[in-house]
Amino acid sequence: MYSFGILLALVALVGWACGDFMIQRVTRRVGTIKALFYIAAVGAIGLAPFALPHLNEMLVGNNLFILILAVCITFFAAIFDFDALHDGKLAVVEPVIGLELPIVILLSIIFRGESLTFLQISAIVAIFIGITLTVTQRKFHWHRRIVLEKGFIYAGIGAVGMALTNFLYAVSSQDSSAIFTVWFIHTVIAVVCLVILARWRVVYTIFDDIKKYPAGILVMAVADNVAWLAYSSASTYIPISITTAVSENYIALALILGVVVNHEKFRKHQYFGATLAIIGLTLLAFISPQ
Repeated sequence: MYSFGILLALVALVGWACGDFMIQRVTRRVGTIKALFYIAAVGAIGLAPFALPHLNEMLVGNNLFILILAVCITFFAAIFDFDALHDGKLAVVEPVIGLELPIVILLSIIFRGESLTFLQISAIVAIFIGITLTVTQRKFHWHRRIVLEKGFIYAGIGAVGMALTNFLYAVSSQDSSAIFTVWFIHTVIAVVCLVILARWRVVYTIFDDIKKYPAGILVMAVADNVAWLAYSSASTYIPISITTAVSENYIALALILGVVVNHEKFRKHQYFGATLAIIGLTLLAFISPQ
């Protein structure tokens, strides 16, 4: 079962990399709220037949509170995350979002009793140094103002929010089921987004978007939902820290997509920083506690 959990985490890795790549493209065409709505709506509709039989799980223990908290944090975290992808380079935003990894591990240690070794601490330090180098447009000079890459602030806020989101998805999945957790959260978010679009009086444009960008919207929504379902399911087989450490390597794949497909440009110190961050993330995937 441990190997199956690792496999699911790898599925989440690929799903999130493809999802973030498409989110960047779709948000630049339709906007953040509509992109979030499409992802949530596909999850709500597609998972409904499998989730509804587990409706009673909502009332198990503190699960309802956890689910509602997850909905609130996921919504706002996704807004910052999507805005970061909209405004910034994929190759810069992804390493910053990697901050969610040490945060999730810390939450797992405090609230789920998981442990952290000296090697893991070393890897996390490497990640922070790498991210610092990656998000600066210029080399460090004490007498100059450091200029942050566009999208960095949103990505940083989104990373903290997504760390809490990942943790809550995993906890709820462990306490009930992954399918119900993903379905419930995505259904509520879809309704919230629809209400916002209705207040903006732009609901009718949903059909126009689907006609104009059917492939992009479908790939984005399916990839992101598969990733969340795989991640949530993996956390029921292996510890949250291991699930996150393995799946978080989607950052490396997303970064490669940004450089190769989008032809994004990096300075030498940024390449070094991104490489260092990815090495740290990869190291954590191998040394996380069994």
